[in-house]
Amino acid sequence: MAGEETHKGRDGGGVATAEESLSVTDNRTGQTYEMEITDGTVRAMDFRAIKVSEDDFGLMTYDPAFKNTASTRSEVTYIDGDAGILEYRGYSIEQLSEHSTYLEVAYLLIYGELPTKQQYERWEHDITHHTYVHENIKKSMEAFRYDAHPMGMLLATVGALSTFYPGSNNINDEHEQCMAAVRLIAKMPTLAAFAYRHNLGLPYIYPDNDLNYPENFLSMLFKMAEWKYEPDDRLARALDVLFILHADHEQNASTNAVRGVGSTQVDPYSAIAAGVSALYGPLHGGANEQVLRMLDRIGSTDNIPDFLEGVKNREERLMGFGHRVYKNYDPRARIIKRHVDQVLDVTGKSPKLEIAVELEKRALDDEFFTERKLYPNVDYYSGLIYEALGMPTAMFTVIFAIPRTSGWVAQWLELVGDDEQAIARPRQVYSGYREREYVSIDER
Repeated sequence: MAGEETHKGRDGGGVATAEESLSVTDNRTGQTYEMEITDGTVRAMDFRAIKVSEDDFGLMTYDPAFKNTASTRSEVTYIDGDAGILEYRGYSIEQLSEHSTYLEVAYLLIYGELPTKQQYERWEHDITHHTYVHENIKKSMEAFRYDAHPMGMLLATVGALSTFYPGSNNINDEHEQCMAAVRLIAKMPTLAAFAYRHNLGLPYIYPDNDLNYPENFLSMLFKMAEWKYEPDDRLARALDVLFILHADHEQNASTNAVRGVGSTQVDPYSAIAAGVSALYGPLHGGANEQVLRMLDRIGSTDNIPDFLEGVKNREERLMGFGHRVYKNYDPRARIIKRHVDQVLDVTGKSPKLEIAVELEKRALDDEFFTERKLYPNVDYYSGLIYEALGMPTAMFTVIFAIPRTSGWVAQWLELVGDDEQAIARPRQVYSGYREREYVSIDER
């Protein structure tokens, strides 16, 4: 616009070309600002150049819950919610679930490439031989009430690991980083199983190094008087697939918590404990528990039409459908649905599965739900597997935390090595009182 001043973005950087920039005109001053567009984003700090005067702080962006704000660049996980695509380091979740193991996927997330056979054997050996926890950790767990929530126990013990490995405070030391990754992935199933056994008043079962990762977890959960626990291969594989599906999911609430706390340069155990804490919330890790409660409330396939009408009238909530990111069928839900039947072949049929399948069919045949892009997400079927395994609902989120640990560690490592990252400190829009006069207590 003629006669107007044009400002360049990126704190004085070069003016971007018209095809790769955003022109913003401040109607308060008539000034126009050019902001560079990179990867479909503009930098929020570029808006700080927009001022009405030199002593003005500058314009901020306001985005409650970070619904449209990218806080980092990441190479770990790619999601296309409209197309229903989920990839780890460029590999589709479908391929990884079909051909890989969780430990192989964990290596991929942390180191960026699938391991060679030699690398995988070393990785598996290291994980297997770090599954034991210090006896003092075990004693601290014994101090919890008999009915303590297992997620609270997990949160406390993961944070406590930092006191056993003080060298982890050297967050830029490559050896300490690798050891933290191994220890966290190895010990999380042990801590989870100990919490489960504690709630039942059963003795804790130590890891069995002859078993693979999911088999060992099942052994620590369910071994009783038998000399050797041998889990059914179908159960172990279904659990392994669940672990793969839950390993990472971009910048979700718990990952954001890990990165936010990690930005203070705290040790990795404390940062991962922040992720556990965020996952504790019912809007994050507890969603599959809500699905089971919904199916219990429906009670029968005959009641599904009335329930869906209740949803439309906002009298009921359709749990396990829809997602902040996915506007299509969650690819993880398609995969886990195939394993539900295999698990139930071992454990016995579940009346809830019949209700879940029919509810999904009816919802996806109804334009009310499809127009709103309400499709099943991973929580819709995962709870059925956990319940079939005999898990109390309080353990669902604990099991979720086991595989998500690899994603948290990968994201933490990326944060530590990112020169652009600094301590997380969001701005605010202050909406409270200003310049009030103090009144003495006798006059209030």
